[in-house]
Amino acid sequence: MSVQPLGVALVGYGYWGPNLLRNYMELPEAEVKWVCDVRAEALKTAQSRYASVPVSTAYDQVLADPAVDAVLVATPISTHHAIAKAALEAGKHVFVEKPMTADAAQARELVELAAARGLTLMVGHTFVFSPPVRKVKELIEAGALGEIYFITTQRVNLGLHQKDVSVVWDLAPHDLSVLYYWLGEHACAVSVYGRGCITPDVPDVAFINLKFPSGVVAEIQASWLSPVKLRRTIVVGSKKMLVYDDTENVEKVKIYDHGVDFQEPSDYGEFQLSYRTGDIVAPKISGAEPLYLEAQHFVHSIVDRQPPLTGGEQGLQVVISLEAAEASLRAGGVEMPIAVPPCTA
Repeated sequence: MSVQPLGVALVGYGYWGPNLLRNYMELPEAEVKWVCDVRAEALKTAQSRYASVPVSTAYDQVLADPAVDAVLVATPISTHHAIAKAALEAGKHVFVEKPMTADAAQARELVELAAARGLTLMVGHTFVFSPPVRKVKELIEAGALGEIYFITTQRVNLGLHQKDVSVVWDLAPHDLSVLYYWLGEHACAVSVYGRGCITPDVPDVAFINLKFPSGVVAEIQASWLSPVKLRRTIVVGSKKMLVYDDTENVEKVKIYDHGVDFQEPSDYGEFQLSYRTGDIVAPKISGAEPLYLEAQHFVHSIVDRQPPLTGGEQGLQVVISLEAAEASLRAGGVEMPIAVPPCTA
């Protein structure tokens, strides 16, 4: 690691920006050089918390500062492309919040630009850095669950309704990035049913069905209109089953030695099913904050010149998947292909 801290500038001090700023202020390997926002009142709030950090409403001023090595983009989705592109063209590394851009063409342009300039481009798929998610990945790769059959996930709560994007673009990026990380492959087809309950032209509930080349199927339930907050995922394998509940305070991951064994009939009789109900184990998991681990990973990726775990390519694939999901939703649930290897029959 370099002795000199990486100079970073935060652009956007709205809903998520304060969380980014807090973690980068605590990160020894980084030094926050600027906080930038078009709203003077937002900058006033930032300075009330961190008086030593310079603020500016002029993005050009931030990009012109040679002490800024990297830019953190935490602005509305529609602005991600322009802000990230300007930073890359100015020779700055870029971290951009999820989803990476508003469409795949914009995301592809950023990936190509970063590669051409030799710069790091990373997307804020924070849950990939969550210790419970890492633990599930470890279990899947070790074969502890056996062959993965299917995955269901619920990401629902009351609010926050977005004005410019559907619930698919707002909530599904989390689960798509986690599923792709766990399975090591991207979905190849998607079908989505949903509706706009509060604002008819902005869907606030969606049921997203995914098909993977390996045969795995998955469903994501996403909603801004639920009486309770649920962040629960069930992974069913041939050997064991698993529940990951991010709302749990302690035992976020539980492994169930439950399953069904199929036995071929020895004659013309019916096949036999043997149901297994065994132990439930909750592995010990680190309590480290995912956002801090993500910030640390971004800095290390730049300094060590290593591709980030959630780099531009991964962000692009999520955006491609979101486009297909949104198209299916608008078409009433028609299955849409996703640009990855073809699905098995």
